[in-house]
Amino acid sequence: MTGNQIQGLIGMTATLGILVLLVLPSVLGILRDRRIDRQIRKAQEAHREQEAQKSSSRSTVPSTATWYADGRRSKKLVSS
Repeated sequence: MTGNQIQGLIGMTATLGILVLLVLPSVLGILRDRRIDRQIRKAQEAHREQEAQKSSSRSTVPSTATWYADGRRSKKLVSS
């Protein structure tokens, strides 16, 4: 190899190195965003499954307001 070829090789290697240093943060950011998106999707799916289980296993017990109103109605009937 001649001196010119070595200089050309060094220049090309330096150029590729600089290119890698400029592109690397973007690639790492994209990979990080994809990982976060995957985690969010997984959490949303788990939340949906949990909500589906809650709605299917809901008891038919009346709410506190209904229970309180029924109690008040029965007291009125007894006292009158």
